[in-house]
Amino acid sequence: MLDDNRINLAKYRLERALQCLESADALLSIEDFKGAANRSYYAIFHAMRTIFALDGLDFKKHSGLISEFRKRYIKSGLLSEKLSDIINELFQVRIDSDYDDFYLISHDEVKEQIQNAYDFIKSIRGYLHTQLPSAF
Repeated sequence: MLDDNRINLAKYRLERALQCLESADALLSIEDFKGAANRSYYAIFHAMRTIFALDGLDFKKHSGLISEFRKRYIKSGLLSEKLSDIINELFQVRIDSDYDDFYLISHDEVKEQIQNAYDFIKSIRGYLHTQLPSAF
């Protein structure tokens, strides 16, 4: 049985993921496409951290978090391979939009990014529900 601290931390991180999605939608509506892409990535970043909270793990670097997430949850078959593609895409767009001064992203591309983040979080919530139905 997991202790309440880990479950509460996981719930908090899931809320952060959902807040990032709301922010992405809001930024899209005011045509801040780079900001929306950033928030879409951070939505999945916090969703990944949600599961790690249950395992008592956290990572300082994005690359370490992503690598371990793929190893523990995707390559093991617990979660769909599709999530790995979503991680790749959202991470790369976030890097490009945050650090490339001349990077352009369209409304439709950002809308797809946001939808991918929604799909990712839906998968994470489904996994959480199978692990702890009473908590999630």
